[in-house]
Amino acid sequence: MRRFGLIGKSLRHSFSQGYFTEKFLKEGRTDHVYDQFELDTIGAFPFLLEQHPDLVGLNVTLPYKKEILRFVHLQDPAVAAIGACNCIRIAGGRLEAFNTDYIGFRDSLMPLLRPQHLRALVLGNGGAAAAVRYALKSLGIQAMSVSRQPSNESIGYADLDAPVIGGHTLIVNTTPLGTWPDTEACPDLPYHLLGPEHLLYDLVYNPEITTFMRRGAEQGAQVKNGYEMLVRQAEAAWEIWNGGRG
Repeated sequence: MRRFGLIGKSLRHSFSQGYFTEKFLKEGRTDHVYDQFELDTIGAFPFLLEQHPDLVGLNVTLPYKKEILRFVHLQDPAVAAIGACNCIRIAGGRLEAFNTDYIGFRDSLMPLLRPQHLRALVLGNGGAAAAVRYALKSLGIQAMSVSRQPSNESIGYADLDAPVIGGHTLIVNTTPLGTWPDTEACPDLPYHLLGPEHLLYDLVYNPEITTFMRRGAEQGAQVKNGYEMLVRQAEAAWEIWNGGRG
């Protein structure tokens, strides 16, 4: 048996288990299984490994993408740069940390980029935001972080005036605002300042069209949700678990 799984605190709306279970069925991998492991604290992680010695691969979601790093033996260069991990390969008792969030985001964003998309606003400051900033840097796009608590490294939502919005034609939402069931929520942007030159990318994928996306589209902006990113990061994880990318 090859066992894979997802660790996090609340996994009720997880994408990964359904995706990989369907993948295994389609490909006839009857000796593969994908489980969900809800952990109240990251301190329970070693006990999980003891209980399931057949684990060969894990996905990691909120709130443990950073905390998990203290348990791994090796970090991929992207993980070291981002400071967060969402994929673990287990081989010979060693845990190797990878980040496929940036891969999924980068590869789904690239076909949408236009010459004007030189600077980006990244909404949020968690592990997903770090992966997005890393991906943008790899594409030569300057990124500015926007947070509810501005700091030396980020600006606040109150700072989003016409020059800032006009000068940043790519806006990426890495916050959970707008996720089902609270679908009316959205980042506090001056949406009336958006236009056809803007691209709004929402990491949220449920619902398919978030309020952030809808309000951007009403101003003529191009919009994209996070479903393709999820699929691409999942396939990158599958490649890693089977010996690729590392």
